[in-house]
Amino acid sequence: MTFQDLDLPPFVMKAIDQLGFQNPTEIQTAVFADVFAGTDLIASAQTGSGKTAAFCVPIISRLIENPASTALVLAPTRELALQIDEFWKQLTLFARGFPSACLIGGVSMQAQDRMLRKQPRIIIATPGRLLDHIRRRTVRLMKSTSILVLDEADRMLDMGFRPQLTAIRDELPKSRQTLLFSATWSPEMDSLSKEYLREPKRIAVGTVSKVAPTISSRTITTSQQKKNETLLEEVGRLRGQVLIFARTQKRTDRLARYLESYGVKSACLHGGRTQGQRKAALKAFSTGESRVMVATDIAARGIDVAGIQTVINYDLPQVPEDYIHRIGRTGRAGASGEAVTFLVPEERLEWRDIVALLKKTGSQIPKGSEGVAKQEVLKAEKGAPVQKASALKAKHPKGRIVPAGAPKASNPEAVPPTTGVITIPLVPAQVAPKAAVRRQVIVPSERIRVSLVRR
Repeated sequence: MTFQDLDLPPFVMKAIDQLGFQNPTEIQTAVFADVFAGTDLIASAQTGSGKTAAFCVPIISRLIENPASTALVLAPTRELALQIDEFWKQLTLFARGFPSACLIGGVSMQAQDRMLRKQPRIIIATPGRLLDHIRRRTVRLMKSTSILVLDEADRMLDMGFRPQLTAIRDELPKSRQTLLFSATWSPEMDSLSKEYLREPKRIAVGTVSKVAPTISSRTITTSQQKKNETLLEEVGRLRGQVLIFARTQKRTDRLARYLESYGVKSACLHGGRTQGQRKAALKAFSTGESRVMVATDIAARGIDVAGIQTVINYDLPQVPEDYIHRIGRTGRAGASGEAVTFLVPEERLEWRDIVALLKKTGSQIPKGSEGVAKQEVLKAEKGAPVQKASALKAKHPKGRIVPAGAPKASNPEAVPPTTGVITIPLVPAQVAPKAAVRRQVIVPSERIRVSLVRR
């Protein structure tokens, strides 16, 4: 199949040519006929397979057929919503009468009200902000919405949007076409599809939750103390755009500052930044002004920046499927890419689950990880405790008394317990270490300083 076979409007074909599209991707070829026919659809495909065009291109033809109708696209993150809106604008660049409204948080409600007063043919929104407009009665979906798209529906469930989705469903006409696109599948998705879709057709292209074959993967075994040094070495060795994933907002900020201090131009993206800051970071990264972007999992889906050569997992994701979505930011649309994952003892269980998922889906196991995974699983099965970074630094057995200012002793039992320091962990060792909060308690009679370390 080619785009010429679809009998698309001339202005759409002109836009497709300008975008450089040659032939439809596998998921696009699989779903186009059903979307054109108005069939409810559940479509699953790998990250980076062209799902956005799979629903945007036929939606234009459906809206032309019914000039009074509109479409609604729901996305889990602001960045994905903005990406869909930008693609829609490119697709309708040579046409009139197809305005869009992008409703996301972090942007002025008044500016969005002005967009809505222009009677957009398509609304692209995150669930929370759309509900805000529904409650303010600036959006009315019941009369004209003929097409509903749930993009990255699995991610919306992961992020806890189920109540908002239910509230939005109640505002929609029952007679509509519903398209559900996702990169993974779960029992929760089955429940969602039963609520939203009527006798849907199920299409799955490739293996759901499978790493694209264009991505080569490898691991680096390191420690919490050496992670930053290892990261700096890797970034210095690599060429091209690098996307780094960290677990928390604070760590993301800290890593970006760390890289900047060594002259590595870095952008930072996470949910704690304003919408303006997030847009500026994406622009700097996509234009090459910043060679590196450090992000939380907010960027694991929907960020389609061309030319990302390498994805680095500085921290492992807590959900195994997110590993696939993270590294799916590279190796897109047939291009080659590389994924590098840092492995530390504290995250051995998370890595075990990721390796199990990769084996289950027939994905490539990263180079150098099999031995590490087996070793860590054996440790976990035997119940071996995870050694904390603070303990590694101190290099003293847990709970021993060490004289303040005294030289290190090879035999801890020989240390005189008159004046010293006791380090007591306050949580089980299995929990991944966070920023330490140290509290000192002085016991004058025993001349012992007790240091409590909260992890």
